[in-house]
Amino acid sequence: MTTQQGSGPAGNGIFRTKNVEQSIRDTEDPEHALRKSLSALDLTVFGVGVIIGTGIFVLTGVVAKQTAGPATALAFIVAGVVCALAALCYAEFASTVPVAGSAYTFSYASLGELPAWIIGWDLVLELALGCAVVAVGWSGYVRSLMGNAGLSLPDSLSGTQNGTFGFDLLAFLLVLILTAILVVGVKLSSRITAVIVGVKVTVVLLVIIVGAFFINGANYKPFIPPSQETAGGGGLSAPIIQLMAGFTPSDFGVMGIFTAAAVVFFAFIGFDIVATAAEETINPQRDVPRGILGSLLICTVLYVAVSLVVTGMQHYTELSVDAPLADAFKAVGHPFWAGLISFGAAVGLTSVCMILLLGQTRVFFAMSRDGLLPRTFSRVHPRFSTPYRSTILLGVIVAIVAGFTSIEELAELVNIGTLFAFVVVALGVIILRRTRPDLPRSFRTPLVPFVPIASVLASLWLMLNLPAETWLRFGIWMVIGFVVYFLYGRRHSRLDRSSASPADKP
Repeated sequence: MTTQQGSGPAGNGIFRTKNVEQSIRDTEDPEHALRKSLSALDLTVFGVGVIIGTGIFVLTGVVAKQTAGPATALAFIVAGVVCALAALCYAEFASTVPVAGSAYTFSYASLGELPAWIIGWDLVLELALGCAVVAVGWSGYVRSLMGNAGLSLPDSLSGTQNGTFGFDLLAFLLVLILTAILVVGVKLSSRITAVIVGVKVTVVLLVIIVGAFFINGANYKPFIPPSQETAGGGGLSAPIIQLMAGFTPSDFGVMGIFTAAAVVFFAFIGFDIVATAAEETINPQRDVPRGILGSLLICTVLYVAVSLVVTGMQHYTELSVDAPLADAFKAVGHPFWAGLISFGAAVGLTSVCMILLLGQTRVFFAMSRDGLLPRTFSRVHPRFSTPYRSTILLGVIVAIVAGFTSIEELAELVNIGTLFAFVVVALGVIILRRTRPDLPRSFRTPLVPFVPIASVLASLWLMLNLPAETWLRFGIWMVIGFVVYFLYGRRHSRLDRSSASPADKP
């Protein structure tokens, strides 16, 4: 690989960049090196495993009933297009910089240290919250299945429900078990995930095939329900674009499709996590782009098909918001299929938790290896070659959050963080093309800068369709991140130490 412009950190201060060659050399340090064991199939399975989860089993009914009606299928297409634009940018970066950390690592190589820190800080929170949310959802499905079998847990161990505080034992144990699996090895994780993905994709296909026989065309009318004023008016709960433009918040109609797309975007979160495993891939230049684009394509087709089936089986005004797929089959008199769907959801959410936790630990690992977080967390296990310290730390924290917290309406917070990462990665592709045209790129984003610019605009548009209160919470977390960076990260950065060496002083 060429080392042109790659002898050391570029620039000084908070916008110094870490050159690609140094990032790759860091992966060769035995104490901080991850084992390469993943193939394109493993990565595609990871992608499908994390994407198909809460979105397809829950959000489909929520947005159909409250925001978009049968046009939920169009909302999934809009969200899928936004993700596809971002995926093309991720694929170029992941094949050029095959290093753990995803958007964090890409930002460090193109935008500088502070933007990279903010993205890493953002991703750790979003993936932690996402994992905790899914673990709580998984617990609910399992308790439902236990109830069907005549089994139950005490209320004190069933989580916080209806204002009653409790400890969610099942969610807590799930995260701890998955943490142990990730410590043992990413290849074992991929094998377990492959089995889980096989089960839930089979269930999703059964939903599509069997449900198609119960579609009533009358349920699609109107396909795009007329716009209506949002109950309760505006305020911080209204999409920020509606507040900025000064018009009355509304659901349904054309604007409802975009609002729904901003919510169901949560259902697509995961393909970018494939990029966090680039360092553990045998042939990342070839296989990471295949894994990213392949998993996104498969899931988009499945999502659109499921949304069309469920809104065709039951009128959108009658859909359940808790278990829409299962309840749609109950509504047409087929409880067996409803039970099978509940089983598939419980199994499927297991892999979602595992891969969200995987992505989170890899971002944390990369930040620690760069010195922006304590370096002790970047040491790998002598036998398993996994970042066991960061995995155990984060696993225990997420388990506690999932066990003690009833988390509601956090999908939007996870969404805004991911969309923010998309914006940064797309800008990074443009910048790195200009600053490092010499770098070998086995996958190149087409039509640069037009595709990255389109990705930025599409991501910003979905961000503007999220509630104002989500922006407020996101802003607070970012401020905390700035404080932590200037108090710790900036002074402990390995780039700071290298730039301060005698050879580099004037």
